[in-house]
Amino acid sequence: MLASATDSRHQERCHTTFHHRYHLVSAPKYRFKMLHGEVRLRVREIIRQVCDEMGVTIVNGALSRDHVHMFVEIPPHVSVSDFVRWAKGRSSRKIQQEFEHLRKRYWDNDFGERGYCSTTSGNITDEIIMRYLDRHTHKDGFSPSA
Repeated sequence: MLASATDSRHQERCHTTFHHRYHLVSAPKYRFKMLHGEVRLRVREIIRQVCDEMGVTIVNGALSRDHVHMFVEIPPHVSVSDFVRWAKGRSSRKIQQEFEHLRKRYWDNDFGERGYCSTTSGNITDEIIMRYLDRHTHKDGFSPSA
């Protein structure tokens, strides 16, 4: 189902409908198996807070001991990289403030790997998009043959 801009958090974009879903994976530095117990619960809570603040909907997710999987719907005005940067940055900062044993282990103030994995999800294939564009392309379009 498409998320409508008429939702309360999207009121400023009342004519926008979107279905931008991403599978995101990130890991703690060196793939340390530190996402368990209270740390695991706190990371989950922090990510939920960031999602709520940015208007990101969590479709599903899983926290393994050494990585985080999120399947999220991100509104068009939020870039994927901004969302990941905020989620990773805030969780790193808060976790190190609240759990002294991790502050000592991650002395450089960053417990997350620098990169992340992002894939998209959708109901429309490249072929369907190409057929749609081919039917609607005219001489002033963006078609490579125009």
